[in-house]
Amino acid sequence: MDWTALIRSEMEASYRATEGLMDLVDDDKLDWKPEAGENWMTTSELLRHLTSACGWCCGHFVDDTWAQVMGGDGSDAPPTTVESVAEAKAVLAKDKAYAFSLLEKAGAELLASKQVAAPWDPTERPLGQQLLQMVGHLNQHKSQLFYYLKMQGKPVNTFNLWGLAEPEAS
Repeated sequence: MDWTALIRSEMEASYRATEGLMDLVDDDKLDWKPEAGENWMTTSELLRHLTSACGWCCGHFVDDTWAQVMGGDGSDAPPTTVESVAEAKAVLAKDKAYAFSLLEKAGAELLASKQVAAPWDPTERPLGQQLLQMVGHLNQHKSQLFYYLKMQGKPVNTFNLWGLAEPEAS
């Protein structure tokens, strides 16, 4: 299996769709969160979480630093909110560049052979699989943003969710 090509392809699609959804967020809705239920992030918190859901997490797998993060003082933890959509997009762009650099740093051999565990699951898996799961983490929260936008009355659809161009009307 070519982990590098697979992960790169998934990252490209996930970041593209996330960027497109962020474009639809209004700065005056950053404090918005669903009214029903508990434990919802505000839109600002969600945007900030999106900016570390993939690359930042992948970095701790590639550099084998999860133990320090989990046992540390929290100084490595990313901020919890953003002040604007522009800030979120800028931080997401950095996370994206970092994520792609990590694929090159790890290389195909380590992605396939290095066994690593996540702090939330002690089962060791190939590094490539753990990185692919972090792309899945980004996708989960991208979908959350999609539904936040939908609940805010934005005209989003499947094309927005997947970062695809809508077909032209004929």
